[in-house]
Parts: sequence; C-alpha cells; structure tokens
Amino acid sequence: MTKYIIKRLLISVVILFCVMLIVYALMYSMPTKFTEQMARELSKGQGATKNYEDWLAQLNAQYGMDKGLIPGYFTWLKSAVKGDFGDSWKYNMPVTQKFHETVWYSFALGLVSFIFEVIIAIPLGVLAAKKQYSITDYTVTVVALVGISMPTFFLATVLKLVFSVKLGWFDLSGMISRNYYNLSPAGQFFDVAKHFVLPCITLTVISIGSLMRYTRTNTLEVLNADYIRTARAKGLPEKKVINYHAFRNTLVPLVTILGGSLPGLFSGALITETLFAIEGIGYADYHAMVAGDIPFTMFYLAFVAILTLLGNLIADILYAVVDPRVRIS
Repeated sequence: MTKYIIKRLLISVVILFCVMLIVYALMYSMPTKFTEQMARELSKGQGATKNYEDWLAQLNAQYGMDKGLIPGYFTWLKSAVKGDFGDSWKYNMPVTQKFHETVWYSFALGLVSFIFEVIIAIPLGVLAAKKQYSITDYTVTVVALVGISMPTFFLATVLKLVFSVKLGWFDLSGMISRNYYNLSPAGQFFDVAKHFVLPCITLTVISIGSLMRYTRTNTLEVLNADYIRTARAKGLPEKKVINYHAFRNTLVPLVTILGGSLPGLFSGALITETLFAIEGIGYADYHAMVAGDIPFTMFYLAFVAILTLLGNLIADILYAVVDPRVRIS
C-alpha cells in the first residue's frame, strides 16, 4: 500500500505540472494580456509613480511573461513552490491571505450541503431499489433526474423568487443583515447561518440526483447477487437482508465516490456563491477572473487541480481499504 501511494503521488505531481503548464500557456497566449490591462490601470491611478511602459515591464518580469512560455512558466513555478503566489490585483493583498479569508465560508457551505446530500440521497436510493418499479421508485427516479438536469442558476432564481421576494423569509443575497453589528455573538452566528440556507438548498438539490441514482443502481446489483438469494432462502428477515447484507456491500463503491468528493468541499461553488453573494473562494475567484487578476486566478486553478488529484487518490485508497477483495501489488 505504501509503495502504491508513493507511486500515485509521483504521478499526481507530474499531472499537476502538466496541468499548470497548460493553464499558464493559456494565460500567456491571450490576445490582450491581463498584464497590459493592469499596467494601464496602475499608470492612470492617483499617485502613479510610473508610466504604462514601466508598469508593463515590471508585471511581465514578475510573472515571467517577458522570457517566453517555458522559461516564464518555470519562473512562476519557482515562486509557487515556495508558497509565493504574488499579490492579488483585485483585492490588493497577498493571494494566500485572501484565500484564508474566504475558503472557510466555502468549506462551511460545502460541508453542510454534503451532509444533507448523504442523508437524503443514500436512503432514498436504497428505498427505490428495494421497491423497484413501484410508485416510490418512479418518484425517486423523477426527483433524481430533475436534480441532475436543473441548472444551478435556474434553481437559485426560483428559490429567491419564492422565499425572498414572495414570502420575505430570506434576503436576496449577501451574508449578513443590516442590523448584524447590533446583534449578540449568538445572534450574529444565526444571522449568517440564515443567509446560508438558500445556497445550501441549491447545492443539495443539484447534488442529490447523481448520488441517488448511483446508490439505486448499485443496490439493485447487490440485491441480485447469489449471497442475497441465499440469505433469503435461509429465512432471514427482509429488513436484515437489506440493511445488513446488501447495504454493507453497496457502501463499497459509495465510499469511493464520497471520498473523492471530500476535497471539493474546499474548492467552493463558484456559480452558487456568486448568485447568492456568499464571499467564499469561488465568489472571490469569479470577481478575480472578471477583473483579470492573474495571480489569484493562477492560484485558484492550481488549488482546484491539487484538490482533484487528492480526491482521486483518496478514492483509490478508500476502495482498497473498504473492499478486502481488492489487492494492490
């Protein structure tokens, strides 16, 4: 297992190197480089001490864009390995500082949605498989397909129309109310939590569909296995057959799916956070990309790439751990 993990880590490093090279190449090859836009803004700002050409030369040198594609990439990579991703042009602070300020909002939003997704999707998927071709099964299938097919922006708009505009239960967007600073610490906590309700519902609804269908399919496969028929032939209660024998084996592939999604809790939900103005890492990156903030965008894409590779590694390891039939040579 140790040898396998080391091998996968080395492969992940190579993949990460190639992915970031592609991202840097895209940034480098843009017809109108963001460095030109930033240099133009800095040269026209109040108290500007340099002209446009000087700012452009400084920014290009800082990110290696004056050295050619490959040398420039290694210039950026050298700083990135040291944890130096530069200062954000949009937020006027170190990129890592802005990351620390925003990532925990995304984590809280993603964690709550993930918990509700597991609590809702897995039991319903098992129930649908248990009552195959019944009204319950068809209802769960329809709900799953709706969740898979529904665009995030459409669901978010409907929720805001119903619960914010019509009923007035929640604010349209933002993280705090007008009287937030007049509340007690407990009141401030519940005020922020209230603003997270609609985003959590949005993320949960659009996520449960695929997990629900996956659970149903795997449960049906397990229920048709020989050992399940043997358990029933021995006279075991159906409840024990489903909940003990079938469900335990259904969890094997589910654990790998859920394990692979854990790193995604930190990557943020760019569309949902932007629609509800939740100031998480996804929201920050959206505004950074719109503003042409190369340092923050490069950091965010590197962060997402690392999380994706880490998620795949966790999924593979968990599969080997939970399934004794798997042997890694």
